[in-house]
Amino acid sequence: MELLKKTAVEIREALLKKEVSAVELTEEMYKRIEQVENKIGAFNSLTKEYALETAKKVDEKIKNKEELPILAGVPLALKDNINFKGYKTTASSKILENFVSPYDATVSIKLRENLIPVIGKTNLDEFAMGSSNENSAFKKVHNPFNLNKVPGGSSGGSAASVSALESYISLGSDTGGSIRLPASFCGISGFKPTYGRVSRYGLIAFASSLDQIGPFGRCVEDVANLYYAIAGYDKKDSTSLNVKVENPLDTLKNDIKGLKVGVIKELLTDDVDEDVKKAVMSAVKVYEKLGCEIKEVSLPLLKHSIGIYYIVATAEASSNLARFDGVRYGYRTKDPQNLMEMYTKTRQEGFGDEVKRRIMLGTYALSSGYYDAYYKKAQQMRRLVKDDFSRVFKEVDLLVSPVCPNTAFDIGSRNDDPIKMYLTDIGTICANLIGSPAMSVPCGFDKDGMPIGLHLLTDVMKDNLLLQAAYNFERETDFNKQFANI
Repeated sequence: MELLKKTAVEIREALLKKEVSAVELTEEMYKRIEQVENKIGAFNSLTKEYALETAKKVDEKIKNKEELPILAGVPLALKDNINFKGYKTTASSKILENFVSPYDATVSIKLRENLIPVIGKTNLDEFAMGSSNENSAFKKVHNPFNLNKVPGGSSGGSAASVSALESYISLGSDTGGSIRLPASFCGISGFKPTYGRVSRYGLIAFASSLDQIGPFGRCVEDVANLYYAIAGYDKKDSTSLNVKVENPLDTLKNDIKGLKVGVIKELLTDDVDEDVKKAVMSAVKVYEKLGCEIKEVSLPLLKHSIGIYYIVATAEASSNLARFDGVRYGYRTKDPQNLMEMYTKTRQEGFGDEVKRRIMLGTYALSSGYYDAYYKKAQQMRRLVKDDFSRVFKEVDLLVSPVCPNTAFDIGSRNDDPIKMYLTDIGTICANLIGSPAMSVPCGFDKDGMPIGLHLLTDVMKDNLLLQAAYNFERETDFNKQFANI
C-alpha cells in the first residue's frame, strides 16, 4: 500500500534505483484496481496488454542505462473521451459503447512517446456533460472519501482513480470545470491549461471553444510534469497555440514573495458553505505568510457566466453531436423503415437524458429567429467577461476562490433539479469562457471529512506562474498527503 501512496516523482526515483520494476508496479496497480474498482466504478475498460508491454520497455531501458522521459513507467488513467488507438473510446455513451478507436489523439501519441503505461479508460458523464459523473450510460462513479457521494464531473473517473490509488496520474478534459471540480471533491490536484496549450485533436468534442485536456495528480509537481509531457503546438488542431512551452519545473520551486493575489468577492458570498469559506480564507493567509500581497477584487459580470456558458456550450454541443447519427460508426437502431427514422431512433435510443437536454437547448439557441437573441448575445457577453478579467489582471497576478460553494454532495440528490446541478460550476466556468489556466489544489476538509479545493486562476499563458503558486501553497500544507480510507 505504501508504494501506491507515492507520488509519480517518487515512483520515478524508485524505478531508477531499481527498488521496483515498471512491470511489478503496473501489476501492483491492477491488483489495487481488482480490490476496489467494484466500489468506485472509475474505469470503463482496462488496457492491461498495452500497459504491461510499455512497462517492459521501460525496464529494458533502465537495465541498459538509457535515459528515460520523466514519467516513463508511471501508470496513468485516460479519460474515455480521448481516442487511444486499438482500444474502446466510448465517451460513456451507449451510442459509442462498442467503438474501437482507429487512431490516437495527439496526447495519446505523447503518452506513447514518453513510455507512460496507460492502464485503462476512465468513466465520465456522457460526452462530458455533467458535474457529478452520474450521467454515464454504464455506471456511476463513487467518491473514494465517501462512497455515497459523487466524485464530481465530468472527469470523475480520472479523479477517483488517482484518489483511490488506482493510478498515480490521469488525464481528463475540462469544458466548464470538469477537471477542477472532481479534483476538489476527491482531494487531489487538477489543472486546466490555457486554451490551445494542449492539443484537442482526438478529444471527442463537447464544446470546441471551451474544451481543454489537462492532468490530475497527487501533488503539483506530478501535475506540472504531466502537463509538460502533453503540451505543445499541433498542426492538426486549428486552435493550438504555436508558442514554445517553457518547462514549468524551471520555476516551480521558486518563491512567490511579492505576488499580488486577488480574492474574488463575488465567489465568497453567503451561498458558500461555512467550512469551504473558512478553508479558502485560511489558504489566503498561507499566501500572506509567503509574502504575497492580498487584495479583494470585484468581477461584477461574473454572475452572468453560468447563463453565457450554457448557451455557448449547448449550441456547440448541438453542432458537434450531429455526427452521431448511426450512419458511419457507433450504435444504430434496429430495422428502421427509412433514413429519417434511422436518424431519430438512433439518437433517441443512443443518447442519455442530459445529452438530449443540452442538444435541444443548443439547437433552439441556434435556430432561425433566436440566434441573435441567444448565441450571438452570449458571445458578446463572453467578450465583456473577458474584458472584466483583463482589467483585474492589471491589478493582481493570481485570483483565488473556492472551486465550488460546497463539498461533494450525495449521489442522486440533485438529479431532479438540473439548474441546481449547473450552479455547481459557478466558480470554474469563467476560466473556460476566457481561456485562462486554472487549477484546484486541496486546501482542507469539511466537518464530515470531505475534501475542499482552492481554485487558482491566472491570466492566459501564465500557466507556469499558476503552477508555481500552487506548488508554494502545497509546500506549506499537508492536505495532499491525506488519503481516502478505502
